[in-house]
Amino acid sequence: MPATPRKFIVGNWKMNGLADSLDEARRLADALEAEPTQARVALCPPATLIERMARRLAGSPVEVGAQDCHAEPGGAFTGDVCAAMLRDAGASLVILGHSERRDRHGETDADVAAKVRAVVQAGLEPIICVGETLDQRKAGQAETLVRTQVEGSLPLELKDQAFSIAYEPVWAIGSGLTPTIEEIEAIHAEVRAALTRFGADPATPILYGGSVKPANAVEILRATEVGGALVGGASLKSADFLPIVRAAYASPPISGR
Repeated sequence: MPATPRKFIVGNWKMNGLADSLDEARRLADALEAEPTQARVALCPPATLIERMARRLAGSPVEVGAQDCHAEPGGAFTGDVCAAMLRDAGASLVILGHSERRDRHGETDADVAAKVRAVVQAGLEPIICVGETLDQRKAGQAETLVRTQVEGSLPLELKDQAFSIAYEPVWAIGSGLTPTIEEIEAIHAEVRAALTRFGADPATPILYGGSVKPANAVEILRATEVGGALVGGASLKSADFLPIVRAAYASPPISGR
């Protein structure tokens, strides 16, 4: 039988972090070196810290990623950063299509797909975010909306490439609210079906994001088709993030779920 894919735990620092925040990243790496985990672990700091974090964490169990990139490889795009620049700075993966980008910057599925294409061409690994608003969930549109986002955000260039999908219900991000385990499993099943139709590797992880914290991490990470977590605020401090990393293998999966 094939080996079970490792859980993938990703910290998204968003627009947080200055130079002294790198000490938190190093503390996380030191803890994982002292007591290794089976999980794959990454931190995605703001662009200003990528190069310095990559240097501080070189050779450690913690990968370094970015939070966004421009779809073009270069040019007259003041203030933007292209995928090749992120790779040059030391990033190995990139979060794309986060709900905060889709909502506040008006990014469409086509925009996200173009960025995914650019990231793959630059040799980076994309983490593609999808998720519904509270109004869409209340209207019974969550599964259809997420399926449409997945299908519209995956360019053909992604086939045979490593990537992840992160399901983030918009209404749960930073709110302290989380869907029920049954609701999470229903959406993750929908995402898995869409990935199968796309022809993705069956081991492609589907992460859950949205108010993941030490108190709920074990239950969420044991759920069917939850291949990891995309963690926001709780990833800023190693003391908060490390228990979530440990939760990935705190107990065996629930059989029959």
